[in-house]
Amino acid sequence: MSLRYKETPISSRQVVVTGLGAVTPFGCGVPTLWQALREGRTAVRHCPMLAEVKGLRTTVAAGVPEVDAQGIDRKKRRYMSKMSIYATLAAREAIQMAGLTPDHLVDIRTGVCVGSTTGSTFEIEHVFGEVLKERKMDGVKSTHFFKIMNSSCAANVAQALGIRGRLLAPSAACATGTIAIGLGAESIALGKQDVMICGGADELHALTVGVFDTLEASSRAFNERPDLTPRPFDRDRDGIVCGEGAGLVVLESWEHACARNARMWGQISGFAVSSSPEDIANPGPESMIQCMRTAVEESGFGTDEIGYLNAHATGTLRGDSAECEAVEGVFGRDIPVSSLKGHMGHTMAACGGLELIATFLMLQEGLLLPTRNLDHPDDTCGRLNLLRKIEHRQVDVALSNNFALGGVNSAMVIRRSIGDR
Repeated sequence: MSLRYKETPISSRQVVVTGLGAVTPFGCGVPTLWQALREGRTAVRHCPMLAEVKGLRTTVAAGVPEVDAQGIDRKKRRYMSKMSIYATLAAREAIQMAGLTPDHLVDIRTGVCVGSTTGSTFEIEHVFGEVLKERKMDGVKSTHFFKIMNSSCAANVAQALGIRGRLLAPSAACATGTIAIGLGAESIALGKQDVMICGGADELHALTVGVFDTLEASSRAFNERPDLTPRPFDRDRDGIVCGEGAGLVVLESWEHACARNARMWGQISGFAVSSSPEDIANPGPESMIQCMRTAVEESGFGTDEIGYLNAHATGTLRGDSAECEAVEGVFGRDIPVSSLKGHMGHTMAACGGLELIATFLMLQEGLLLPTRNLDHPDDTCGRLNLLRKIEHRQVDVALSNNFALGGVNSAMVIRRSIGDR
């Protein structure tokens, strides 16, 4: 006889979002991101770094423009890689938006949960290049090791902000950002923390792109027209375009936010993460269905109350088709669906945080963004209500998906208004 238990839902202690922070291929700041998305712009460009690598068949990517990191204390910054700088800048924006004071940050009830796919690939390349190729340690400094730790982003954010509470650093490839926010929400729901600064960050490197190229999952047909790729759900889609950045949010218990009269952008209502052991490279629709259903069940809403779905949809043939099949299996064909990968590429560990931020803004502004480059919906995807233009619609509850290499599935239900569920 199998035994099953029902998890305590996140909403046992309401978790609200009070701050948003972003560093994206469009530049620094949430306003910059939102304006670019509303205007339907692309951040995908020709990438000289990729063109220099022999055997790499894609030359397009979505890199972050140069950022100004001078505002970060130099003693702290010397231990930071690009991704840690992105995470710190995003965290500062989210904190400023939330109105948290230095006293809030040093309180033991404030924590950090920030993840990345790996430590800094640029720093790993340097360290191993020195040791393995040159057979010497002369060029390796102690600061390099703090940049290649898997917990580097979380540790650097905590150091820069003076955080003394929980420090968590999940790593689950493309699902990292969503999982980090989910774990932060659970820390608050369970009464372990009052405030959590959560999300994901990553940096663009040829090796990351090479992984998808080797898996036959990178976009190659549009090297001469970067603006036309990736193409989620489209019949001419041919793969992922890698990006970078950071997406972080400030989470608080409802009581803590109310006590300081903070603005609330919405509520984390449900969260699920699951494993798909059947295929390490391609999660199947059955595991996606289970993950989404669990998140919706935890939220207390019915599937018919979810008014919008932000899809993971990266522009791969199998991934997009599987997600569409799963979405139809849970919600039917009428729910509005779109992906933001066509605008800013796949920002890896940052995508969960950035896409969740954009979804909160959609709910607040009363408009739903379309999928860029979706000209001809594929037969396997076109049964769904795929958005191809901005739709002005007031939605209260939405779901955001992120699925990752390694068979990791994540889904999160968010709500615009603050309520009991």
